[in-house]
Amino acid sequence: MMSNAQPVETLSTPSKGGLLEKLFKLSEHGTTVKTEMMAGLTTFVTMAYIIFINPELMAKTGMDKDALFVATCVGAAIGCMLMGLYANWPVGLAPGMGLNAFFTYTVVFDMGHTWQVAMAAVFVSGVLFALMSFYKIREWILDSIPVSLRYAMTAGVGLFLGVIGLKNAGIIVAFEPTLMTVGNFKDPSVLLAGITFLIIGTLFRRNLFGAVLIGMLVTTLVGIPLGLVTAPSSIISTPPSLGPLFMSMDFEHLFYNAEGLFNVGMISVIISFLFVNMFDTAGTLMGVADKANLIDDKGNIKNLKKSLKADSVSSVLGACVGCPPVTSYVESAAGVAAGGRTGLTAVTVGVLFLLATFFADIALIIPSYATSGALIFVAFLMMSGLSKINWDEFTDYVPACITAMMMAFTFSIANGIALGFIAYTFLKVGSGKSEEVSSSIWVLTAIFVAKFALM
Repeated sequence: MMSNAQPVETLSTPSKGGLLEKLFKLSEHGTTVKTEMMAGLTTFVTMAYIIFINPELMAKTGMDKDALFVATCVGAAIGCMLMGLYANWPVGLAPGMGLNAFFTYTVVFDMGHTWQVAMAAVFVSGVLFALMSFYKIREWILDSIPVSLRYAMTAGVGLFLGVIGLKNAGIIVAFEPTLMTVGNFKDPSVLLAGITFLIIGTLFRRNLFGAVLIGMLVTTLVGIPLGLVTAPSSIISTPPSLGPLFMSMDFEHLFYNAEGLFNVGMISVIISFLFVNMFDTAGTLMGVADKANLIDDKGNIKNLKKSLKADSVSSVLGACVGCPPVTSYVESAAGVAAGGRTGLTAVTVGVLFLLATFFADIALIIPSYATSGALIFVAFLMMSGLSKINWDEFTDYVPACITAMMMAFTFSIANGIALGFIAYTFLKVGSGKSEEVSSSIWVLTAIFVAKFALM
């Protein structure tokens, strides 16, 4: 006797219909709602450190730390939702590491601009990135920038973050005879910063779920009995107001200084925001596409243009709420490894970021030593790009090293990029390899030379 009972659809079986199936094409990608949500949780936990680090770094500029916490979560949620719903990619987005440090230490501290002007620069760079994503300018720049300089930018940002993390932790301190020296490890906060890094590194090497988050939380808890951390008054609370940061860009002083003269220096700032964001995004998306089987038989990446558009528009909207450039996170590979194949993974990450706004009291007690230890760990991950530089060609690896080293030693991503490009052009031309200098490199070199000449 045949049964007329219909098969029961569960979260663990591919959907044959319904809203989620129509939006994300789960069956086509061979995945399920349950798998996608677990992948989203995995990605969120691996990148949740940004919730603690971003407010800590950017609050130094005078921005409201409580509002920064909400802006970080909201900016990340916007990016994840766009990536998931528009591009249908399993990629999480959040304010970019390195870009937030550049915002704070270079644009505000070193160049002396207000954070409102710096946020306007973020907005403009996001608009340029968005426009480039809709036209072929992006491909022209990406294809013409030497591979060695692309990897050097990422590695240099890592080295820059490493110096900041070590300095904030007190592991390195100012010392006039030698510029800097090792800090005092008898200080409990200095010691705990180092321990935070070691815990994270050990757990990461063992592929433990949420290594960065666990390391930060462990040393935070250790700091409570030592009097370094005050326990939160509550676990769940109403999210702080976003008002102090919302639509706070100062465009007038972005383009003109106090004397009413055109602000040449901000051109290199906007270019730096743009380039670091663009190359970081391109590298992350291509890497995740490979792991998520988003490459067709002809080698083309499915919906790559849509994913780039989603990423670039996220930077524009993120600036409106008070975020540095929002960018795709390489930690998304953890979610892909857990089975994430569609935009439902990214949407799940976005929902979790929004839910995180209700845990502000916990997030805002995370001490500087814990965030510094995590920052040092992230720095080492980013510096791995140095291994991909062509070390057999002097005119490739020297400009790359100049780019990376000068980012850290001048405490400026903009200066590192500028000096690296200038060195590349002059060494190539001087060595009789001028054919390797593209037209875009010549244009950028001229801009960077003018920047130093007019400083």
